[in-house]
Amino acid sequence: MLKLDQLLVVSLEQAVAAPFCSNRLAHAGARVIKIERAEGDFARGYDSVVQGESAYFVWLNQGKESLQLDIKQEADAGLLHRILAQADVFIQNLAPAAAQRAGFGSEELLGRYPRLICCDISGYGDQGEYSAMKAYDLLVQCESGMASITGTPEAPGRIGVSACDINCGQQAYAAILEALIEREQSNKGCIIKVSLFDGMAEWLAVPLLHYDYGGKIQPRVGINHATISPYGAYRCRDGLDIVLAIQNEREWVNFCERVLGNVTLVDDTRLESNQARVENRAFVDELISGVLSQLDQAEAAELLRQAGIAYGRVNDMAGLSRHPQLRRVKVETPAGDAQVVAVAAIRSDRAETLRKVPAIGEHSTAIRNEFAKG
Repeated sequence: MLKLDQLLVVSLEQAVAAPFCSNRLAHAGARVIKIERAEGDFARGYDSVVQGESAYFVWLNQGKESLQLDIKQEADAGLLHRILAQADVFIQNLAPAAAQRAGFGSEELLGRYPRLICCDISGYGDQGEYSAMKAYDLLVQCESGMASITGTPEAPGRIGVSACDINCGQQAYAAILEALIEREQSNKGCIIKVSLFDGMAEWLAVPLLHYDYGGKIQPRVGINHATISPYGAYRCRDGLDIVLAIQNEREWVNFCERVLGNVTLVDDTRLESNQARVENRAFVDELISGVLSQLDQAEAAELLRQAGIAYGRVNDMAGLSRHPQLRRVKVETPAGDAQVVAVAAIRSDRAETLRKVPAIGEHSTAIRNEFAKG
């Protein structure tokens, strides 16, 4: 039977995508050995906001063991091979073809260790004219077209977190779990390839289908939904915004009656369906603003709550920090304890705890001794 706490994962990783994937495996109980260069994962130097440690590194490296290696050196390469001979999963997101040049390409490793699951994370995959290009999150947000549908009508925008990296890491995690389950029957490993571009292209399926089959490019509409109306932000009397969402015609009828105070609006041909409301968005917004602009945000929220309409407030990070639903958990870092966001999935059979974030090379001596020759 597959037990994740019996797995050995080796990750030759840096930045966000691969560390996100291996972090999920560490949370699930796997032993994760993180291979770092002498200077460490460069994400350690992104900032020093968490007690002197990088926010990215603290977030993505809980529960891992840090081993400093120079895989270009024969002795260190040999050590890595000895570890991989006992490993279940190998993850890498080095620069294009770097792992292969160092003798750790997935095809070679799978031939040498048939039960090993190898996961290559890249920017654009290993085929095609973009395969040799370096890729970082913002670059892929732009190349994929994500930035073109994000932002205001005046200018494109970046999703405010590393969406391409996070999505890619999640996709890799899911694929590795699938491969581990299949290996229980086949006793064979496999090669998994996941790219930032492919992951973001999959997220863009709906706007791409609208273009491919409808000839329409999704407009940028700020804090609004491009293809559903009403679904967006409205300014209240106190200058604060509230967001509301209508998902079906039953909700629209209820909204007209209990919020707009005019159920006869449902018979207006300009409002008779979601597609009609999208085409007449300015009219819809005028109707809603006419009501909500006369109320403070708290009053608007209460009106929507009583009407059973989905709504939310436009919070900033200060709002998130004090949000009543935010779950935090303590994690030990090299510089001291920190409070971080808890893992999203809650399990009934496991305490909500996080293991330590490692210092650079903290486990090097122990791991070298464990996997010494002979």
